[in-house]
Amino acid sequence: MRKLAILAPLALLAACGAPEDPASGGDSAMTVDGVTDTEVIFGTHTDLSGPIAIWGVGVVNGMRMRFESANAAGGVHGRQLRLIVEDTQYQVPRAIQAANKLINRDRIFAMLTAVGTPTNNAVMAQQFEQGVPNLFPGTGARSMVEPFQKLMFAQHGIYYDEMRAAVKYFVEERGKETVCVMYQDTDYGIEILEGVQDQTAVMGIEIAETSAHKPDATEFTAAILRLRNAGCDLVLMGTVHRDTILVLDSARKMGWEDVAWVGNNAAYGQVIAEHEAGEGYYAFVHMARVYPDDDMSPEVRAWFEGYVERFGEEPGLPAMEGWRGADLVVQALEIAGRDLTREKLIAALESMHDVTDMFGYHLSFGPDDHKGASESVLSVVRDGRWVTLAQRISY
Repeated sequence: MRKLAILAPLALLAACGAPEDPASGGDSAMTVDGVTDTEVIFGTHTDLSGPIAIWGVGVVNGMRMRFESANAAGGVHGRQLRLIVEDTQYQVPRAIQAANKLINRDRIFAMLTAVGTPTNNAVMAQQFEQGVPNLFPGTGARSMVEPFQKLMFAQHGIYYDEMRAAVKYFVEERGKETVCVMYQDTDYGIEILEGVQDQTAVMGIEIAETSAHKPDATEFTAAILRLRNAGCDLVLMGTVHRDTILVLDSARKMGWEDVAWVGNNAAYGQVIAEHEAGEGYYAFVHMARVYPDDDMSPEVRAWFEGYVERFGEEPGLPAMEGWRGADLVVQALEIAGRDLTREKLIAALESMHDVTDMFGYHLSFGPDDHKGASESVLSVVRDGRWVTLAQRISY
């Protein structure tokens, strides 16, 4: 299995005083970056105006809501929580610049829910050298959990695991026989391909056909013809919102109906559900979005309505993920106490062995396990909305 490397560009970040112990958070006995008598400062680099802004904006909105709620209640141990946001437009050079500013100029305590696989990969190695934790990044890449990093905690479903679960479920439970893969020719897309390759190998199944495309591709007729001619009845997709819609639309126009299209967290959005071609499309996700007519708990209902009032739109999965990441931090800060260091924050997170979030999903952390999520739910598009099926699948 090919492992994704965490990139470490030369001169990525200009060090401003190396921490004494990066593996534990690197705090000196006298001062802690990002912690004052009155506040704790977090930072995030994310996409607010680029190709995955639908994720970046929602995640930031969710974080802001949770921090604002905590601050309105007096903060945590008398400190207000401050979030500094930098827009990367999903570009690696911008992510490097943003991380440099956040770590060396703003002196943040930790990075929180930074969105994007290549952007996280580009800054993590140097970030860890400077002792800055990377908490709950907005990506399901394996590099967020492998190899184990003391300063890394995840809450996101892992794309590779979700694809393995998808192959197993659709072959064993739905009787699919001819497995194919359509994916972006990127680190993300290759993880999808590898997940399918590894699971089919275990099950003794051959992959009938694959098709790779550039992230900005707009024409899929030839690729879909090749998959259809191969007799595919299950296509695992390493796509995001835009190319998912284009692929599904092309297949529908060609009249290809007897096939299950299955994606993951990265291609789970209301924009897909609302598109005519999205009908019947499946996705494995670690959290399923809620709709205003769903049966919600009073706490979730208040959050949902508060989000609509605050931002003028319904919250989707990105907002849920941002809120949960911030909430996990609030809980950990409470446990860590007033005498706050990064090492104490990490210990607090590792003590959260069995957490059920506001939405009913389970997470677990420990000294040797920072992965958080270990199961996904299967959702399908029906009549313009995501419907969560009964299956909750562990991996």
